[in-house]
Amino acid sequence: MSRSALIYTALAAIAIVAVAVLALRDPAQPIPATLENRAELEGLREGTMKKLSFHPAPKPVSAVEYDTQSGAKATLADHGGRYVILNFWATWCAPCRKEMPMLAELQEEFGGETFEVLTIATGRNNPGQMEKFFDEIGVSNLPLHRDPSSALARDMAVLGLPVTVILSPEGAEIARMTGDAEWDSESAKAIITALLAQAG
Repeated sequence: MSRSALIYTALAAIAIVAVAVLALRDPAQPIPATLENRAELEGLREGTMKKLSFHPAPKPVSAVEYDTQSGAKATLADHGGRYVILNFWATWCAPCRKEMPMLAELQEEFGGETFEVLTIATGRNNPGQMEKFFDEIGVSNLPLHRDPSSALARDMAVLGLPVTVILSPEGAEIARMTGDAEWDSESAKAIITALLAQAG
């Protein structure tokens, strides 16, 4: 068989597999909208939001449990069905102190059935110190969840703090920010508005 014939055969096989996958997919589960509007979302990034990177395709997230503020166990899958701004932070992280009130503003403005800000302190963070941290910066509407062994952070490839990840309603990672940013900026709010518009 000639080389060109082999190439056409391979392409045909790939097409058949793709059709089969689409045919077997549960129609009740839409393909994650990574982002038909990825270019639009990227175009909304200004200032510090330029550091926000939208992935070409959704990435799976960790199934490692974290400790909730009430002492129960939870996973990121428990937050499916809405867009989630997932922020990894720590009480010793100075940039976290700066940006946390901005994340609280996002929760205040957009929080509800389709959006939430999820904050998880990773590493050795004393619950009392976490409460003091939030009290000092005037944040009362974000959760004091913990990842005491950093197992979740490691599994999510969090190598420094803060790291903020955007999760889709399907529970996949669609964007990531390394370092702090002005989450109360017009740019950040425009991005969230665009995401929520495609969910609605």
